Amino acid sequence: MTLPPLRLFTVFEAVTRHGSTQRAAGDLNVTQPAVSQAVKALEEYVGARLFERSTRPFALTPAGEILKAGVSDGLLRISEAIDRVRALHGQDDSSVTVACTVGTATYWLMPRLATFYSEYPDVAVNVVTTARSPELSAGVDLVIRYGSGEWKDGHTVKLFDEMVVPVFSPSLADRVKSRRSLTEAVLLHVVNSDTGWLTWDDYFARQGLPSNRTLGRNFTNYVQATQAALSGQGVMLGWESNVGDLVREGRLVALEDAMLLPEEAFYLVVPARSERKRAAKQFCGWLSKLMSA
Repeated sequence: MTLPPLRLFTVFEAVTRHGSTQRAAGDLNVTQPAVSQAVKALEEYVGARLFERSTRPFALTPAGEILKAGVSDGLLRISEAIDRVRALHGQDDSSVTVACTVGTATYWLMPRLATFYSEYPDVAVNVVTTARSPELSAGVDLVIRYGSGEWKDGHTVKLFDEMVVPVFSPSLADRVKSRRSLTEAVLLHVVNSDTGWLTWDDYFARQGLPSNRTLGRNFTNYVQATQAALSGQGVMLGWESNVGDLVREGRLVALEDAMLLPEEAFYLVVPARSERKRAAKQFCGWLSKLMSA
């Protein structure tokens, strides 16, 4: 039986993971029309509709669910086979691929990687960023993920607890002085389909504050919202892992006596296949020492 090009399956997997062609395009570094065309070509090949496009995020049809199971297993097997081939030739120990959200990568992981390279100069760390909670897709060795830690796709190691607090530019310090003042401030919202993160509505409800009726500003990812906060456009709900360094540097101000401590935390997810990879074990060991320092 002749199979369609492998890229069609890669695109299909990305769309199922992200729930939209736009996010899949960003993940694959291609245009959204290219993703849509690839999905259409795959549907024409299998002779069935794979996605229910009237929902947001996209939902899989029964045919799509069947194909997803096969594609996920197939790509995983290919990834594992490549790992074994690389191990035969010593390439297995030269790199490790880590997946995390774009905010975690930009504001937490990347600033700390210099210490890893000083200890392991011959190991390359490839960082894969996602808009939603990262998955252990093909080619990914480790995942840094926020949540309960109760996942079944790998061994979990708790990295650190989180703290959430409103943050803003020092230029707004005279206008944002208390939790009550948040009800009239311009709020910066990160809007996506991942329900695992606290929103401003959650924050106001937990603090017992009335709703903010001011016209806020919406962003599709945490990096955009952070840049808006740094430029004084409004107040952002800041996560310690992402804004902690910015607050300590004085570039952002954390509102006093306004923090929340979520039950969830950040974890490192290690699949069984990565426990045998030396570069992955070196990264895990470095991260463990970093967290215990």
